[in-house]
Amino acid sequence: MARGKKWITATAGALVVACSLAWYGGKHAYNADKADEPPVPLPQGMPIMSKPVELTFLAGKSATSASNWNEVLLWKHYAGMTNMNVKFRLVPFESLGEARRLALATGNYPDAFYAARLTVSELMKYGKDGVLIRLNDLIDKSAPNLKKLLDRYPDLRNWLTMPDGGIYSIPSFYDTEFLSMLIGMPLWVNKEWLDALHLPEPQTTDDFYAYLKAVKEGDPNGNGIADEVPFGSIGINELIYHLKGAWGLGNRGLAHTLVDWDETAGRLRFIPADPAYKEVLQFIHKLYAEGLIEKDIFTIGSSEFYAKGSQRLYGSMVMPSPFTLMKQTGYVGMPALQGPHGDKLYSHVKSPFVHIGAFAITSKNKYPEATMRWIDYFFGEEGSKLFYMGVPSVSYEETANGELRYVDSIMNNPDGLTMEQALTPYVTWLGGSYPGHVRQPMFKGSESMPESLEAARKVKPYAVKEIWPTFNFTPGSLGTEIFSYVQDMHSKFITGEVPFTDWDKYVGGLKMIGLDKYMDLYNDAFQAYMNSK
Repeated sequence: MARGKKWITATAGALVVACSLAWYGGKHAYNADKADEPPVPLPQGMPIMSKPVELTFLAGKSATSASNWNEVLLWKHYAGMTNMNVKFRLVPFESLGEARRLALATGNYPDAFYAARLTVSELMKYGKDGVLIRLNDLIDKSAPNLKKLLDRYPDLRNWLTMPDGGIYSIPSFYDTEFLSMLIGMPLWVNKEWLDALHLPEPQTTDDFYAYLKAVKEGDPNGNGIADEVPFGSIGINELIYHLKGAWGLGNRGLAHTLVDWDETAGRLRFIPADPAYKEVLQFIHKLYAEGLIEKDIFTIGSSEFYAKGSQRLYGSMVMPSPFTLMKQTGYVGMPALQGPHGDKLYSHVKSPFVHIGAFAITSKNKYPEATMRWIDYFFGEEGSKLFYMGVPSVSYEETANGELRYVDSIMNNPDGLTMEQALTPYVTWLGGSYPGHVRQPMFKGSESMPESLEAARKVKPYAVKEIWPTFNFTPGSLGTEIFSYVQDMHSKFITGEVPFTDWDKYVGGLKMIGLDKYMDLYNDAFQAYMNSK
C-alpha cells in the first residue's frame, strides 16, 4: 500500500506541474473582453474554439488504461490547447457493444463515439438515419491530415465509404509496413527454459508439442515444483489463429477468421468446416488433454493471466509483450511453424484497416467542424507525438537525432510498475481501438519493443501476403449465430466434451443454421470489394 501511495503522490505532483503548463498554454484565449459572445470555431491553428466548450464522448476502455480519462494528462493538456473540454463516459470493452447499441436505440447518445468499435451495420443504419453525421465534406474542408491519408490510401477511403456514398466514421489505421503492429500478439517462447531443457527453438508443430511437454515434465525453472504452465493466453482463439497457418488456413489475414481463399478450388472457403481445421482442433485437443495448456484458458481474465505471467510461470504465451505487461524478459517470438503437411504460413496478421468505427460524430454535436479538427490533429505529426508519447519533458524526451523516448520513471519505474501501468496517468492509447494512424517512429508501445520487431522480422518471409480488410456487409443474426456455434463447438472439441467422431454432425449443424446463405452473402461482399479496388 505504501508503494502505491508513493507512486500516486509522485505522479500527482508531475501532473499538477504539467497540467498547469498545459492550461496556461490554452489561455492565449480569444475574446477575453467579449464574454457575451457565443463560442465559435476559429479559422485555423490552436485553440480550435474561441471560448471553452464542453462535449461528451462515449468511449471504450481497456482493462489496462486509466479508470478516469478526464484526469489523464493528455486530455487535460489538449483541452487547454483547443478550448474543447471532452468528458469521457468510459465503458469497458467487454460491455461496450451493449452500451453502444442501447445509446443508439434510445436516443441517449453522446456528442461523439470514441474508441467505440461501431460496426458496419451500425454505420450504415445510423448514418442513413442521420444519427451519425456524414463526414465527407468535413474531411475535405476541416481535416487536412485525414484527407492526405485517404488520398494516399484509396483502399482506406473505399473501406470507410458506405454503400450510400457516405463516410460516417474515422478509423484505426496501422501503417502497412509496421508488421509487428499488424501481428499485435506474437507467440512467445521462454528462451531461458529452452536452454535449460537443451532444446532448439521450435520449427514445427511437433517441435512445439515436444517443448510444451518438456516444460511440464522437466522443471525448467529449477524450483523442484511442477508449477510451470507450458502455454497460456486469454482465451483459446489466439492459439487457434496462430496455429492454423501451419495447416495452410487463414491466408487472407485476421480480419476474416472464418473465411479465406481456397487456392486450389479458386473460391471462398469456410475455414471451420474444412478438414484441415479439424486437424488443428485435434492438435490443440491433444495439448489440452495432456495438460500442456492453461487449464482455465476458456475463463481466465486478463488480471489473472498477467499476474501469473509476472511470476514467470508460462513456457509460452500469446500476448502483446511479456516486458510491457508483465516485466518479463528472456522471451523470444516463435518462428512460423511448419505443419504436418508441409504448410508454413504465418497467418496471425491483422488488416491495416483495423477498426472502421473507431470515431463518429453524432447529430447532437453542436460543433461538428471543431470536433473534426479536434480528431484530425492526432493524425498529424505533432498530434501523434502528443497522443502516443504525452507531454514533452514530463512523459517523454526527444533526442538530438529526433528519437522519442519515454522518461526513465516510465521505462524503469522505481515502484515496480510495468511500462503500461506507469503510462496510465499520461496517455490513453493502452489497449487499442482508438482512432489514429499508428506508425513505428511515433508509437513506442509493445509492438515497438526490440523483441517485438525481431519477432516480426523472423516471420516476415512466411506472413500473409494478400490481406483483406473487413467487408462492408451485414450478415446480421445469421452471422452471429454461425460465429457463436463455431465458438461453442470448437471449445467442446478441444475439451473432449464432443468427440471428433461427431465432426460430420457439426458440419451438418452449420448447414442447418444457414451456412450456404452465409457464404452467398460473403461472396457478394467479396465481389463488391474486388470491384472497388
